Amino acid sequence: MNTQDYINAFGNLTRRDMLRYSAAGIGGLALGSPLQASAVKPGKAKAVIQIWMWGGPSHLDTFDPKPEAGADYCGPYTAPIATNVDGIQICQRLPLLAKQADKYSIIRSMTHGVNGHETASYITQTGRLAGTGDVFPCAGAVVSRFKGVDAGYKGLLPPYIVLTKPQGRFSESGFMGLRYKPFATGGKPSASVFSVEGVVQKGITQARQQERRQLLHDLETYGRKMNGNSSFAKMDRCEEQAYELILGDAGKVFDVKTEDANLRERYGRSDFGASCLIARRLVEQGVPYVTINYGGWDTHKKHFDIMSNKLTELDRGFSTLLEDLADRGLLESTIVWWGGEFGRGPKIQWSAPWNGGRSHFGKCFTHVVAGGGFQGGQVIGASNEKGMEVADRPVYPWDLIGSMYEQLGIDTTAQLPHPQGLDVRVSPTEADGMTFGGRLREIMS
Repeated sequence: MNTQDYINAFGNLTRRDMLRYSAAGIGGLALGSPLQASAVKPGKAKAVIQIWMWGGPSHLDTFDPKPEAGADYCGPYTAPIATNVDGIQICQRLPLLAKQADKYSIIRSMTHGVNGHETASYITQTGRLAGTGDVFPCAGAVVSRFKGVDAGYKGLLPPYIVLTKPQGRFSESGFMGLRYKPFATGGKPSASVFSVEGVVQKGITQARQQERRQLLHDLETYGRKMNGNSSFAKMDRCEEQAYELILGDAGKVFDVKTEDANLRERYGRSDFGASCLIARRLVEQGVPYVTINYGGWDTHKKHFDIMSNKLTELDRGFSTLLEDLADRGLLESTIVWWGGEFGRGPKIQWSAPWNGGRSHFGKCFTHVVAGGGFQGGQVIGASNEKGMEVADRPVYPWDLIGSMYEQLGIDTTAQLPHPQGLDVRVSPTEADGMTFGGRLREIMS
């Protein structure tokens, strides 16, 4: 097992943990069943950047404006703006994203009907119904298996990374186990030093890290006595990989100080803006799945006061990410998936204690996809005149996730490793008792 396996298996490792595990080894981890040659084929997409809108963003106040519905629905956002695609309008607070609409497509008919955070998050990220007796892995864990740890991924960086903390609603790896769990960076991306757990420790210089490593070698006498033993040789290689991540080039991907100052400013100096920039750097280094866990969207109270800042932050980071990926030739091979567990209630709750808040709303909401073979500049489906119901072309989470798997070249009929040996496939079918809207063929090139 290499260093990347250790990190991926144990999530939030401290540096001390990383070195201890590298030196001593870890037993008892399931290695997963081998992949069949047909399970993964070259796809249009190589990676996914998921912008997870933790808490659920309002569809009316982002990509599905409804000014004609009146003030009780649209609030102060009465003047949606045109985008660079004829006929598509979005919220007036997203002028930079309006200039990038040719790069993304808007799904205005997402639905699952669940209003509870935990269950809705599970459904939206796994593409499975809750209450089946199994905890299914989320899309990131599935991609980690088929494009990462079991598919010849050679990078020192973990194949599934979350900036900065796990979503916290359910086990991301589900029944597939710790091997496919994401590595959560921790830390503050916009800080002068992004202290990534297990990679960067604030206040510890590289020189001191080298001194600690030398001290470890000076004190470790048993290994020298066992010189030539193959097990100790493997441990030495693990240690070398761990230190390469800490002190070598691999860990430098999290240090954005080397980026052009103007580009950093365009992304925004917020944690979200810095996370978008780091996500681009990660996929540039070959990481197949990155989640930006973007909190602050559970706006039950004073919704519009919060939106005045959040939408500006979103607009800068998201729009620059799309433009930056395109400029570097990465957008065509990188899926960017924006959305949360549900939307917000279309009818505003003006009375106390909400004072202009929006409730949970899983009946109809919006997601956005870009890149990785998905065509931009289109709208799929529609909500009704007040955003309360799907009016046309319902899209369920399993429709969207299954479409992404196909773009990644993952066989949706391939088996997942189940601890009880059950025959579980990558994507559900109608035999699982689920309703389907169908893959997103309208935008799948």
